[in-house]
Amino acid sequence: QVQLVESGGGSVQSGGSLRLSCAASGYSSRRYCMGWFRQAPGKEREGVATIFSNGNTIYANSVKGRFTISQDNAKNTLYLQMNSLKPEDTAMYYCAAKTSYSGPFSPLLKYEYDNWGQGTQVTVSS
Repeated sequence: QVQLVESGGGSVQSGGSLRLSCAASGYSSRRYCMGWFRQAPGKEREGVATIFSNGNTIYANSVKGRFTISQDNAKNTLYLQMNSLKPEDTAMYYCAAKTSYSGPFSPLLKYEYDNWGQGTQVTVSS
């Protein structure tokens, strides 16, 4: 029921920065958490960062200290600020939302989410 549209991807050199945006629309009684995932060719989709409605965040070890997830509730938009980008960050980045809850879950696992955006490509050259 929640529609997600990512934007902000592009090509940058190693060490550069990008800010991804995810615009959410449609009705949902509650979004338990939202997250950013990425998938490189030949690899599985992996969790990058998640944020809960109370503002708590969780990051993958590979991006800690470099990426920052945030949300603007007034604009209904999720952001991912990416600094100090590395070639290994190259991937299609997806926005996701978890709108159902049945018990404890692992927020960085793709299986936990039920709404996905179309993705935006990020390419980092060395």
